[in-house]
Amino acid sequence: MIRVLLVDDQHLIRAGLRMLCESAPDIEVVGEADNGREAVSLAARLRPDVVVMDLRMPGVDGITATSRILADRPATRVLVLTTFGDDDHLYPALTAGACGFLLKDAPPTDLLDGIRRAAAGDSPFSQEVLRRLVHRAVHARTGSPEPVGGLSAREQEVLRLVAEGLSNAEIAERLHIGVTTVKTHITSLMTKTGSPNRVRLALFAHGV
Repeated sequence: MIRVLLVDDQHLIRAGLRMLCESAPDIEVVGEADNGREAVSLAARLRPDVVVMDLRMPGVDGITATSRILADRPATRVLVLTTFGDDDHLYPALTAGACGFLLKDAPPTDLLDGIRRAAAGDSPFSQEVLRRLVHRAVHARTGSPEPVGGLSAREQEVLRLVAEGLSNAEIAERLHIGVTTVKTHITSLMTKTGSPNRVRLALFAHGV
């Protein structure tokens, strides 16, 4: 079972997320929090596999809560649910250690798949969120990125598909290779590009 902690200051959203998670046989909601301070406390006590995190909350916000949770338990995966008005918070959340970003109005199947991918060590993110991250990074950039050599043809293919938002399983199917091989390529890509996580790797693929 994937143990999930839901964090959002809106009761209706948490209730909807709980109902959605409870419809999946492999996901268990172990707790809920309506603010960042409570989220940090519950994460330490309940030890969830995945924290589904809102960013805008009174008091301790989602970015600060993400940083504190991961400082205490680095293995925990924090999946951010964002809206179209949260652009200013995306990069800070990424820096805090969020493993992925999905839109709150994403289809239910995408949300469940995102939780599963996060628990499996993947970094799920919606294409719309990725486009916004890239757009903001490009406009904020003052110089050209340093080219990185030494990527094999296969690594370049994997990098391109990561940038498209495909999961490890989807990349494996597309390239007709094993999932373990995909993971090996992604680990190598992160090392060669200096990308600490999959989202950063996707941004690198876009030249950011």
